[in-house]
Amino acid sequence: MALNKLKFNSINVTPAASEAIRFNSSANGLETASAGGSLVKISSSTISSGTSSVSITSGIDSTYKEYLFIFNNIHMSQDCEFHFNLSADGGSNYNVAKTTTTFRAYHNEAGSSSGLGYVTSYDLAQGTGTQHLADTGGSSDDETASGFLHLFDPSNTTFVKHFISSFNRAQNATAGNHFIGGYGNTTSAINAIQFTPVHGSASPTLEAGTITMYGFK
Repeated sequence: MALNKLKFNSINVTPAASEAIRFNSSANGLETASAGGSLVKISSSTISSGTSSVSITSGIDSTYKEYLFIFNNIHMSQDCEFHFNLSADGGSNYNVAKTTTTFRAYHNEAGSSSGLGYVTSYDLAQGTGTQHLADTGGSSDDETASGFLHLFDPSNTTFVKHFISSFNRAQNATAGNHFIGGYGNTTSAINAIQFTPVHGSASPTLEAGTITMYGFK
């Protein structure tokens, strides 16, 4: 049976749909409030073959304190890395200084190669370039990467902008996980983000996959 009314001594609270009951700020009574913690889908980008980068320039604002990006089966034109960068000017420039740390674990199908540890070559120390998210495979159907990136309070103008990510990748008959944590060292509001494939002087492209952005309500 649905709960329609809660009686607490002399306090009556009648919650509406999608509301929760909580103590008030004085801790001497009860009140109703919107139930928190839900994910709200903001946008989804389906990658077309030959895409050089994916930029999200709308929807990142003060509406939510946390944004979640879900990456599903990101597929590249060749062996390369999947990177991202942040913008504080609506996508005109992706050059926010970042400090990061990277942890990686991997194991191949033959059981002959494995590793676990920090990868300092992927880290940035106040670097404005793109930040590594994952190694990704080439054109084979078993070479993709999937994962997520959390961006915290991007519209805050007092503190730096923290982020964490986790990616699982299949590449060259090897399974691997990459974990990255760091922050964008700016007190300006972050309002755009860009994802790109990177491989030295080559020009790899994104070939397939989806990137979906959510806000935490």
